[in-house]
Amino acid sequence: MNGRELQFAREVYAGEAIDQAVKTWSRFADFALRETDDHWIVAIATKPEYQAHARRIVGEFANAVLGLTVDRGGAS
Repeated sequence: MNGRELQFAREVYAGEAIDQAVKTWSRFADFALRETDDHWIVAIATKPEYQAHARRIVGEFANAVLGLTVDRGGAS
């Protein structure tokens, strides 16, 4: 998968928030998820028709994960 990879610290971000953001943003990009002991890792490949907006899509996805985590009351 070409594109960008983001790491979200497990002690800060809720995994459920990442899952929800992936569902919301799947219209614009393809996502591959994996995890380590310390991080949720999300590989993002913007779909061809949205390539001109790839940088913004990645940024807005990251903002969505943060907002959804805050809405949930944090990581735990």
